[in-house]
Amino acid sequence: MKISYNKLWKLLIDKDMKRKDLQEAAGISSASIAKLGRGDNITTDVLLKICETLNCKLEDIMETID
Repeated sequence: MKISYNKLWKLLIDKDMKRKDLQEAAGISSASIAKLGRGDNITTDVLLKICETLNCKLEDIMETID
């Protein structure tokens, strides 16, 4: 089972934001954005910062896939 962040990328498109915009608004590193892009593991602190910034819940930005 893997984590997919496709929901996050779709949400950014809906909000007319780029990855760089999210990075600056949430105060997260470019390395964290790169990990998200690759589907790598990321800390819950980073995920919560993203959710606070985008005013959403965890299930709005990620999902598990087989």
